[in-house]
Amino acid sequence: MTAAHPRRFRFGVELTAPFPGMTWAESARKIESLGYSTLFVPDHFHQGLGPIAAMATAAAATSTLLVAPMVLACDFRHPAVLARELATIDVLSGGRLEVGLGAGYNPLDYQRSGIRHDLPGVRVDRLIEHTHVLRALFASAPVNFAGEHYQINDLDGTPKPTRPHGPPFIIAGGGRRLLKFAAQHADIIGVNPSLPAAPDADTSPDALGPAIDHKFDIIRHAAGHRFDSLEFTAWITVAAITDDANALRNGLAARFRSTPGEACESPIVLVGSTGEITDQLHRRRERWGYSYTVIQAAQAQPFASLVQQLTGC
Repeated sequence: MTAAHPRRFRFGVELTAPFPGMTWAESARKIESLGYSTLFVPDHFHQGLGPIAAMATAAAATSTLLVAPMVLACDFRHPAVLARELATIDVLSGGRLEVGLGAGYNPLDYQRSGIRHDLPGVRVDRLIEHTHVLRALFASAPVNFAGEHYQINDLDGTPKPTRPHGPPFIIAGGGRRLLKFAAQHADIIGVNPSLPAAPDADTSPDALGPAIDHKFDIIRHAAGHRFDSLEFTAWITVAAITDDANALRNGLAARFRSTPGEACESPIVLVGSTGEITDQLHRRRERWGYSYTVIQAAQAQPFASLVQQLTGC
């Protein structure tokens, strides 16, 4: 498989707390100064700051940095409420918002909050309706929507985002139905292992190359003429710049039930020397189209020189 539309590289950092010795605003400015495109915040009740306030504060503290959730669980907020908050961040930041959406997956979020944890199909149904309502409220006309989960009656979303159709939508997923929907409605797609594939040895092959090939086949078929307009992002769970990665590679091979080489080609892994990682990123862009890489906060500084080297290439 060869990507039809290689995009320029860009990088984001997922941040759950300020860097040591810094405030949240200082941390956002640090990420911006290191050359990263985007500050991502998660949406779990047990992890990090509330995403809406965190994104707004980071945007206010910076001038070029994008902010985005990775990703908002649609079960946690009604889309009419969320549309207003997101549009406000977009307007006040001058259009520096990306909107990451997901169906919710972590059982702890539901168990601890008391929010009903419906079956996956129901949660995906709700995500689909949620996405349609947000898009409509970002547009110019009053919205009427009659779905199974949401009913909107003559509501004109305010304020209006900076762009006519609203900020870019990121939809992340690993299953066929969600990937097909993302291919038809997202601007950016996070092509991931099917959760909880990454932590489960029995399902971890879903993170390996052949499974990712299959996911992109689904996207390409479903997207049709939209495919060339899509951007693809990889959320990295294991990252390390090192000239002696053998032990780490062998551990990953055991986790993925694969060879070390196959494990390190997984798009959720970035391990090796600067040169090796650079080659990995180029191969993934050529094979699949991944150009937007999200790493964890602990690796933001170690990866900074590589980010600065590759951004815009």
